[in-house]
Amino acid sequence: MEGVGADALEQFTDYEAYLDSQVSETDMFYLEDEEMARQLVELGYRGSGDTLQRDEFEARRRALRERGTQKANVPKALASLSKDVGENPFLAALASREALVRNGKLTSIIFIRTTNTKGQLVSAYIDYAHRLKTEDFELYFDGAKKLLPKPTDLSYYNWETQASTHNSSPNFQVVADQEGLLFKNKRDRKVVNVDPGVPPGDNSSRNELECEDYLQVVIFDHLTRRKN
Repeated sequence: MEGVGADALEQFTDYEAYLDSQVSETDMFYLEDEEMARQLVELGYRGSGDTLQRDEFEARRRALRERGTQKANVPKALASLSKDVGENPFLAALASREALVRNGKLTSIIFIRTTNTKGQLVSAYIDYAHRLKTEDFELYFDGAKKLLPKPTDLSYYNWETQASTHNSSPNFQVVADQEGLLFKNKRDRKVVNVDPGVPPGDNSSRNELECEDYLQVVIFDHLTRRKN
């Protein structure tokens, strides 16, 4: 149709909004009746003159929604697919979680304590899902790159310079209080407590790994539940 492309139909909440988009200020000035103006557009006397009928409008909207659903259902290829990580406990742990983290059924916070490229002792709590979306993890699973703490992670600390940062992510809100550092899951509002002396929280688990490449690695897994 002229004026409005098929994809642009998504901008209209309903058929009436679609008709309203073709009603001009001049039409309303003379007609002074919103419903009549809509009827004239629907009959082709106003607007582009090539107006979709209600059933055709709804049919095209359904087709657009179905097309969007099909695109959303195409799974992203796993970065760990076909990678040989069997001899690296850390990479094997990340690979075993990748699919669940990508589809949102699981969120994982990775604690790493290691030395950076300058030889400085650094540590961080890392939102695994956020890093998966913003980095090419094939480099990590191939062993071409080492996963290191960043100042942009949930929490970062440089033990030599004492520089520290806290950053909420799309999945977790950072909460620092008298109990220490907590991470609130934004989906189900449950809190993950990373203090090793207390339970990690509802639907959460703590898993410490022995890794030659790091001084310490702990993965906190949280099974997400949508808040009712």
